[in-house]
Amino acid sequence: MDITQYWDGWDPILHTVITLTAGYLALILILRISGPRTMANMTPLDFIVAVTIGSTFGRTITAADVPLSQALLALALIVLLQWLMAFIRGRSPKMRRVLDAPPVLIYYQGKFQRKALRKHQLVEDDVHTAARNSAHGSLEGVSAVILEQNGGLVVIGGEGLGDGSSVLPFTGRPEQD
Repeated sequence: MDITQYWDGWDPILHTVITLTAGYLALILILRISGPRTMANMTPLDFIVAVTIGSTFGRTITAADVPLSQALLALALIVLLQWLMAFIRGRSPKMRRVLDAPPVLIYYQGKFQRKALRKHQLVEDDVHTAARNSAHGSLEGVSAVILEQNGGLVVIGGEGLGDGSSVLPFTGRPEQD
């Protein structure tokens, strides 16, 4: 039985303490500098970045063969790439279409949008749950329910829809019976 599997001296412990502390502080600093967009409601791209940061940081803490400078560079590069993608996305409608899923109309003026529900693997109960979460006891006072880019369902009640200028140009026209 190899005891190093359980105890390999103080060097790996010290490495973990130093790397974890320095990496954690650097990550806080990097995320503060990068701004709130990095930690906003997550789109699929944001989710990828969050998982990549977590994976990189986790690997750094547990691997003695990864130098601290390499870990800090990797974390900074991930956030820099996220910022660069956000910069490009903000200036190019074509890139915005490539990177962002458009919002989807799920319920409109008393009618469930069946094709959209099926395509996005939602059921009517999901719409009812969203209505309850928005303090609506029924769908009677709900004009529209939209599946947003971050996966959340947004409920627009009664008069809140107005002329639909913030909804229909982005979600497309409702299905016809």
